[in-house]
Amino acid sequence: MQISKDIVMQNVQRFGGAMFTPVLMFGVFGIFVAISILCTNAMLLGPIAEKGTLWYNFWYIIQEGAWTVFRQMPLLFAIGLPIGLAKKNNARACMESFLIYIIFNYFVSAILSIYGPSFGVDFTREAVAGSGLTMVATIKTLDTGIVGAILIAAISVWLHGKLFDVNMPESLGIFRGSSLVVVAGFWLMFPIALLFCVVWPQFQLAIASLQGFLVSAGVGGVWVYTFLERILIPTGLHHFIYLPFIFGPAVVDNGIQVYWLQHLQEFAASTKPLIELFPEGGFALHGMSKVFGCPGIALALYFTAKPENRKKIGALVFPAAAVAVCCGITEPLEFTFLFVAPILFVVHALLAGTLSATMYALGVTGNFGGGLLDCALFQDWIPLFQNHWPTYLTQIVVGLIFTGIWFAVFRTLILKLDLKTPGRGDEEVKLYTKADYKAKAKGDILAEEAAAFLADLGGRENIVDVTNCATRLRVTVKDDSLLAAPEVFKAHGAHGLVHNGCAIQVIIGLSVPQVRERFEDLLEHGAV
Repeated sequence: MQISKDIVMQNVQRFGGAMFTPVLMFGVFGIFVAISILCTNAMLLGPIAEKGTLWYNFWYIIQEGAWTVFRQMPLLFAIGLPIGLAKKNNARACMESFLIYIIFNYFVSAILSIYGPSFGVDFTREAVAGSGLTMVATIKTLDTGIVGAILIAAISVWLHGKLFDVNMPESLGIFRGSSLVVVAGFWLMFPIALLFCVVWPQFQLAIASLQGFLVSAGVGGVWVYTFLERILIPTGLHHFIYLPFIFGPAVVDNGIQVYWLQHLQEFAASTKPLIELFPEGGFALHGMSKVFGCPGIALALYFTAKPENRKKIGALVFPAAAVAVCCGITEPLEFTFLFVAPILFVVHALLAGTLSATMYALGVTGNFGGGLLDCALFQDWIPLFQNHWPTYLTQIVVGLIFTGIWFAVFRTLILKLDLKTPGRGDEEVKLYTKADYKAKAKGDILAEEAAAFLADLGGRENIVDVTNCATRLRVTVKDDSLLAAPEVFKAHGAHGLVHNGCAIQVIIGLSVPQVRERFEDLLEHGAV
């Protein structure tokens, strides 16, 4: 029973990590869209930003290009997921997934064009937001969003793993490899398309009901959502909480981020309270714990460390807090205390939910899922400050109060419970010196890290498969008793280690895709 649970958890974590391959694009291009919207806002920039000026035309063109990843999200997931999911020949798996996804949509389109009324679908309607229909690569089809793309990509990767290496007779040679995978997908997509035509319209009705329920749940709904998004981080399952809200149709068409950017100028020009204009934005306040909570945590870790260790601890936690505040990447800081004092992480999640719910109750809403640079500067404060400054003043005041609460609660718990957070025990608080850096700079630092982590994981014979998410190297091992101690991983550059049976997560940071590439190269060509 335990083995089967481990296998299920490994597969779910692998799937969640693979979703970050396309999701990482959203933050980058969200900034580009926000900047271009900002630069075409005549309320802020005056006549230069009026429609028809050279300045406006330039930024309009930039904006149209920047919308690419949001307008083509299903295709991005259909192509991007196999990069993280496929265990071999990833590039061919991407092509196969794209073709199978397009075949699926052609089947759906053909079925509904003939039998639409039988499934409760008016296929003569224009494919616009709210119609239940959409256009995918010029194909009018059901609007299955990223859910359909993710499902078809997962099926494609499964077919790829089963069929890509199947040996065929010479007379059937053209059906080898990718051809066999796509042919199998072709015939499998027909019943799946039919199933979607039966089920998905009903699911769309359920989504509409969910939207109403979550909005009506108000403050309580925001609290539960934010708490779950934080508390599930150690398992890697938090992606399944926020993705349907931020990038999917859980509360608004196309997700909160796209909807917010599309209506940003409308919100900026209105003098109505933001909570009336966009109440759904309460489900994008989870970034507030990153901006206001992490500094309080860093200060608590610093002031509870032994006096002789504070300089080293400060050099460790303050940069990590700065990354969380500015970029929204919290794992380096959170994993600093998570496994030595898990009670603190539970409290952290509780406070995160309470902060979001408090702000929402006081009228704060918007698109605050990331860090300060992504959310406040580009997507909220600057473009909306003129008409909505009281909302943002409330946000800042409440946020700073909660920074103090985080500090006081963490400091009290650490001292009262004598929690051995970094700098409080007898272990060495090691930071790399300038000499260490120069010594590493002579070679490939990431290759050295990959080799060290491979050895720490028991060597290449102990590795079953490997993938990654935004900051973690996710590895399945045969025997988890061969793993080195977490302190060894940290000495080799990791921020932390998640050990869940044979499913291992090495917390590395934003360089993890490059580390994974070198790690897989070592597995393929032999080392350690």
